Amino acid sequence: MAYTINDDCISCGACEPECPTGCISEGDSIYVINADECIDCGACADVCPVDAPQPE
Repeated sequence: MAYTINDDCISCGACEPECPTGCISEGDSIYVINADECIDCGACADVCPVDAPQPE
C-alpha cells in the first residue's frame, strides 16, 4: 500500500528530501507521490506539518 498526498498539502517541500526512493515530486499545486515507487515507509508523513501524506 502506497502513501498519497491529500489536498491539505501546503507545498512546503519538507517531505521530498525525506523519501528514500525519491518518489515524491512537486506537482501543479501540491506534491505528489509515485505509487509505483513508494515503499510505504512513512518518512514523508513523519515530517509533514499538516499530515498531508496518508496511506492509501
